[in-house]
Amino acid sequence: MKKSLLFIAIAAGMVTMVGCTTERGWSEKDRKELRNELRAYRDMVYLDNLAEVEFDNFSGDVVEAVVYDYPVYTTFYEMPGRGDTLDVYVVSTIVERLDADPINLRNIYPYEWLVSEGILPAGLNNQAQRAFYDCLSRKVKRHFHTAHRFIYAIMNDPTASNIVADMQMACAADLFDWGVVVEETVTVTPATN
Repeated sequence: MKKSLLFIAIAAGMVTMVGCTTERGWSEKDRKELRNELRAYRDMVYLDNLAEVEFDNFSGDVVEAVVYDYPVYTTFYEMPGRGDTLDVYVVSTIVERLDADPINLRNIYPYEWLVSEGILPAGLNNQAQRAFYDCLSRKVKRHFHTAHRFIYAIMNDPTASNIVADMQMACAADLFDWGVVVEETVTVTPATN
């Protein structure tokens, strides 16, 4: 009887071990495939202005977060709504980066674009640009309270771009005595009686 119970226990242990081996972790190939899948996000706000190396670092952070939360490869790839889940990881990583350093706002509002829009003067050095992005970050945090709300607003609220543009112009005026001057021409036509 003892031998039968021992044999059953050993057999059950072997079945358990065989069952566990079907659930495998993430291989380098799996991680690379997910990084390639993340390339579809390059046209998102924040990501479209990243240099290739910066995007590789960003996608690496997303992959590591997914692997940490879903250590079994098939659990992530077979889940319904996997695309929506990946969207959440991408947005969460953007928010984390904006929270970590205000200079990351440059990826949403690049200096060159701000110059072309007439918001900032050309030729600002790195220190002046950092001062601008620090100012903008303080205004964004004061208005939107969290980076998550800010990202949500710029992606979904059509009035957010005007609010942020006002913040940008205020920072430029405060820091560099630079302002956008709007010249208005009024044409007066005589009234006919």
